[in-house]
Amino acid sequence: MQKSYKDLEVYRLAQELFYKTHILSKKLPSHELYELGSQIRRSSSSVVSNIVEGYGRRLYKQEFLRFLIFSHASNLETINHLEKIEKLYPEHSDTVNKLLIDYNQLGIKIFNFRTFVQNKWKT
Repeated sequence: MQKSYKDLEVYRLAQELFYKTHILSKKLPSHELYELGSQIRRSSSSVVSNIVEGYGRRLYKQEFLRFLIFSHASNLETINHLEKIEKLYPEHSDTVNKLLIDYNQLGIKIFNFRTFVQNKWKT
């Protein structure tokens, strides 16, 4: 059993990706700092924050599941923002492509963790 949300693989991966995404967002043109840059920073942060908040409500299984669904949705939103960046700013395509692979893998892990919580989580 996990003693902390920090023990969750999905948390650790989401946190690592948040930092990488934040760094990428700061490399976008200055006019994107408060547009697409801000949107991707918020969505990537939301992936992590919802895992943490859900874990904090883990004694209430349905609440935990709800926040994992939010996390998965924010993960999809982040992927969408990365796809926009890839098209608009091809000079960042190497970094974006790596992040897209990682966020897609994270989405699978969040989905699988949500399934685990739904079927086997003991409150």
